[in-house]
Amino acid sequence: MTAVKPLNRSNAAAVPPAPVRIVHVGLGAFHRAHQAWYTQHASDGAQWGIAAFTGRHPAAATALSAQDGLYTLIERGGSGDKFELMTSIVEAHDGADVAALSRLVAAQATALVTLTITEAAYNLAADGSLDLSNPAVQDDIDVLRTLTAGGQDDAATVTAAGRLVQALAARRSAGTGPIAVVSCDNLANNAIAARAAIGGLADVVDPGLGAWIAENVSFVGTSIDRITPRTTDAEIALVAAECGYVDSSPVVTEPFSDWVLSGDFPAGRPDWASAGAVFVDEIEHFENRKLWLLNGSHSLMAYAGQLKGHTTVAEALADPVCAAWITEFWDEAQANLPAEGLAIPAYRAALLERFGNARIAHHLAQIAMDGSSKLRMRAVPVLKAELAAGHSGTGAARMIAAWVAFLRRAHQSGATIADSAATELVAALKLDSGADLVALMAILDAQLAGDAAAVAAVTVLADGFAAEDGAAQG
Repeated sequence: MTAVKPLNRSNAAAVPPAPVRIVHVGLGAFHRAHQAWYTQHASDGAQWGIAAFTGRHPAAATALSAQDGLYTLIERGGSGDKFELMTSIVEAHDGADVAALSRLVAAQATALVTLTITEAAYNLAADGSLDLSNPAVQDDIDVLRTLTAGGQDDAATVTAAGRLVQALAARRSAGTGPIAVVSCDNLANNAIAARAAIGGLADVVDPGLGAWIAENVSFVGTSIDRITPRTTDAEIALVAAECGYVDSSPVVTEPFSDWVLSGDFPAGRPDWASAGAVFVDEIEHFENRKLWLLNGSHSLMAYAGQLKGHTTVAEALADPVCAAWITEFWDEAQANLPAEGLAIPAYRAALLERFGNARIAHHLAQIAMDGSSKLRMRAVPVLKAELAAGHSGTGAARMIAAWVAFLRRAHQSGATIADSAATELVAALKLDSGADLVALMAILDAQLAGDAAAVAAVTVLADGFAAEDGAAQG
């Protein structure tokens, strides 16, 4: 039996690595299925190499570095798999290596920085401003003030924004000119969020640096879309069998992909349009279409589906009750989006087909993480808009109610709550029934928690989930 060879550029006979011109922060599966794919498929992709940095843990960088940045993308359709060797990532670094990040961001050849750091990592308050009360943000302010004043600090920046402010300070010192920062996270107005996180931190640390960033850094908004579940050992074994090499880091994704961008690229960018990306002047409605219709229904399934015993998106969609709840929420969301220009009926139909792909095992537990930051953008705007229009907003209220019921069950069972705001959530859950719900809603949106009609609607629906859960367990 022939031994399966390890994956690297020599064994795979891959193309030579492209020069680094893109720095990416947040080296996860989604980046490797989305921005890296668009870059590789661009007409000039051979000129645009990516140096990618991890977020919280170095493991992904260690694994990819051993493979010269190479990995396999498994495109999993309803009828079979397609395998593609991905070569666009040419360097992989531990996110804690801020010296490397600073060196690369300061380089003349680097034209843009892309981000997939998750919603919670922006460390924004409910009003969208930088959360200066966050201990990690406070620590970074102290470190950055010392560094920008020319001093030495044994501590290191730990937040993504802190590390990027440090790197942008290096670019300012190097005199290498303007650069674009492209947020590819599921945030409403993600360009504004990135500016608030990075520019807001710089303003506090060093007003001169903040002014330089305001003048020289373009924050580009995006709407991103490609379902990318977690890779399992089964995919690693599949790649070895089908491709003839050992890949420790394959990524599985769906055939569908979408990328809409809005903003300036003062130092240039790849020809992503040739790979299918779309550039628009106004992006907010595209962002909301995706956040509400795709991500919103994902969150609804994540909580309601798990309460009903389902584990994957496909399972939840196959439940007629869950499917009806999705339709109900979609109708509310669609009523608050423009009727023209977004092809919403076709988008909804495509989502049903994508969600129903049982070969994509998109686990609800993965989607359920960090609900406090996700629902702030996926449920709250729709519910507030519906209530303002004199409607019940039951579909959006149901999403929040399912989240509340899910958290209550986790708290009662002693399960870990996977959320960046876990401390605040647990404190709320310790309150008496009713008060806990209002406190949880306040974490999402203080105004909504003060709306008696909204609280009443969520309460009735949450109690319904609790009754159903109790009957199922009884």
